[in-house]
Amino acid sequence: MTRYIRFDTALGPVFATANARGITGIYFEGQRHAPGIAPDWVEDKRNAALVECARQVRAYLSGKQRAFDLPLAPEGSDFQKRVWRQIAAIPFGATLSYAELAKRAGSPGSARAAGAATGRNPLSIVVPCHRVVGSDGSLTGYAGGLPRKKKLLALEGA
Repeated sequence: MTRYIRFDTALGPVFATANARGITGIYFEGQRHAPGIAPDWVEDKRNAALVECARQVRAYLSGKQRAFDLPLAPEGSDFQKRVWRQIAAIPFGATLSYAELAKRAGSPGSARAAGAATGRNPLSIVVPCHRVVGSDGSLTGYAGGLPRKKKLLALEGA
């Protein structure tokens, strides 16, 4: 069963989803590829994992936290999960190119595929896909919108 919570942040409204294993999604309102809230989902403002997720995301966005400690349970293909694990390993304040991300995910030469997997990252902020940039350092794409990507990178001093 999918449970969800809505909460406000400095970058706009967010909703997070979870199942029995952990957090399955964190999405900005209007984010590309975000699922719609399904009729069989249950809004659960008391779910411990979701409440903690909201607390940690807000703390990060206010500059009080740099890393996350949440049970994560994203769903995706094996390739997507490899890409997301590599994104999660990008340190606070650092960036990585899509080409290097593809290489680290075990698929050198697959920068476009790594970019597509990055765009489908269901765990915004926590799996910091805002830290992935073009080979020349340009800010190319972000499912939550380029203005948010700029603000997230500025928050980290990147």
